[in-house]
Amino acid sequence: MSEQTLFTDAVDLAVATIRGAAPERYADPTPCADYTVADLVNHLAFGFLLAHHAATREAWPEAWGANDRAPFLRDVPEPEWAAAAEKEGLAAAAAWAEPRVWEGESHLGGGPMPAAVIGAMMTGEFVVHAWDLAVATGQPFSASPALGDAALEAMAGMASMGREAGWIGPEVPVDAGAPAFERALGVSGRDPAWRP
Repeated sequence: MSEQTLFTDAVDLAVATIRGAAPERYADPTPCADYTVADLVNHLAFGFLLAHHAATREAWPEAWGANDRAPFLRDVPEPEWAAAAEKEGLAAAAAWAEPRVWEGESHLGGGPMPAAVIGAMMTGEFVVHAWDLAVATGQPFSASPALGDAALEAMAGMASMGREAGWIGPEVPVDAGAPAFERALGVSGRDPAWRP
C-alpha cells in the first residue's frame, strides 16, 4: 500500500471518529491525560491544517501556537466543528495524495525535515488520535493491519524525542505478539485497554 493511500486512510479514520464524537461528549476525558474530547478534536483539526501546510510548503503564521484553537475553529460553535475539521482533513489528504509532495524537504513549523518523514509521522498521529477519540466516546475502532504497521513505525520513530519533550508518556508494556497497532499504542504511552 502506498504512503499516499495510508495517509488518506488515516485522515478518513480520524474524520470518521470526529464525526462520531457527539458535542455532548466534548467535556469527557480521553487517553491523552491533559485533553478532553474537545481538546482532542481541536488537536486533530489543527493537525490536518499543519499537515496541509507541510504539503504545500506554506509557512505557518507566527501567531499559531500548538495549544491554541485551530484557526478555522475559532468562533465556530462546537456542533459545527466536525464539518469544519472534515473539510480541512480532506484538503490535507488531497495535498498529500500527490507523490511529488513526499519528495524533498518541508517543515512542521520548525527547521526543515524530509517530507516523507512528516507524512509518515502525521499518518501515525492521525491513526493513534483517532483511537484516542473513539475509545473516549464509545465508538467502535478498527485500523487495518497496514495502518497498524504505519502507526507503529511512526510512533517508534518519534517516541524518544516525544518523551524528552514531554508530549509522549512512558511506554506501556504490550505483548510482543500483539497486533502492530496495539504495540504502537504502547510505544506512544497508551494502554490499549484504556476506557473512560
